[in-house]
Amino acid sequence: MSEPAADEGGAGAENGPRDAGYGLSGAGEGTRAVRAGLPEPVKHEPALPGPAFAAHFHLPGDPTGPYTYGRDENPTWTLLERAIGELEAPGHGGAETLVFSSGMAAVSSVLFSQLRAGDAVVLPSDGYQALPLVRAQLEAYGIEVRTAPTGGDAQLEVLDGARLLWIESPSNPGLEVCDIRRLVEAAHARGALVAVDNTLATPLGQRPLELGADFSVASGTKQLTGHGDVLLGYVVGRDGEAMAAVRRWRKIAGAIAGPMEAWLAHRSLATLQLRVDRQNATALTLAEALRGRPEVTGLRYPGLPDDPAHKTASQQMRRCGCVVSFTLPTRARADRFLGALRLVDDATSFGGVRSTAERRGRWGGDAVPEGFIRLSVGAEDPEDLVADVLRALEESAD
Repeated sequence: MSEPAADEGGAGAENGPRDAGYGLSGAGEGTRAVRAGLPEPVKHEPALPGPAFAAHFHLPGDPTGPYTYGRDENPTWTLLERAIGELEAPGHGGAETLVFSSGMAAVSSVLFSQLRAGDAVVLPSDGYQALPLVRAQLEAYGIEVRTAPTGGDAQLEVLDGARLLWIESPSNPGLEVCDIRRLVEAAHARGALVAVDNTLATPLGQRPLELGADFSVASGTKQLTGHGDVLLGYVVGRDGEAMAAVRRWRKIAGAIAGPMEAWLAHRSLATLQLRVDRQNATALTLAEALRGRPEVTGLRYPGLPDDPAHKTASQQMRRCGCVVSFTLPTRARADRFLGALRLVDDATSFGGVRSTAERRGRWGGDAVPEGFIRLSVGAEDPEDLVADVLRALEESAD
């Protein structure tokens, strides 16, 4: 990936309260990440107010104003939602952001608020492991579910008559990439909405709304917050009616973020560019080190020039993420490899400052070989991490 240019335009009044006082209009990604969503400065007050722990608010008279009840709104959410909006849709004041208790709460909010019995939806056949559970529930509600792989134009073949197209690019865990602009144009021409799961890319990797999508959805549990200590999700969209339905679903389901989680997430955004740049660069370095290893097959990282997804990724992504995937010959070899690692935790999830890896097939549900490894690159020194991985490969040999 080439070095991303500074952002053009600025956040609007709804999503960017700091523009007037801190000049976020036209600011670069690092500046935006550090200052996104912060309130105007007040003498003797903290730059980022602490979490607002409130189930209810003082509300004399008619129930008007921004904060009435803790399931509907919270000041800590508001600041985080503004911050995420400034990263996902800078310069688009009409975009609305809603935070949720988890990534799956955010995913569910779009699917179940936008679809009705008799509708059809297209889901990726190689997407996140929980999507088959969602599929079963959608079908139980009388919604037709079609699936197609992420790579290439496979989703176009099953798009006719669909109400919603769900894109996961790059896909998890296979790291396939599709042409989001092309699919959005085709979907809109057929009257379908488009949602893009932006979890693996983060808003610093790609901005789905700028590529034409109706919704950008992500798990903030992963690289967005980056420390493995917060469960969070969000939805960003520009259509007021569609986002009102998402908001209503959040209210009904009660899938709300805790104020402490929201505050921790906002605090973590300040280091997002630093973490992402370090992790993405190291991920590329590690992928390059794994090329040519005789025991490694199916190596995938979209940042590699010879990766099947590289051309498409380079046209729509500014950074390719922190995840590298590859396959070892057998399940036993993969388990020995994971056991030999010293700087990489054997854990699920990805995007944290501490590197993690797992044999993804242990969960079931992913169409991957038994020896398939998903490795999330953290913020360790690149030479230390690469040395640890190569040493573990040697020690795990038969």
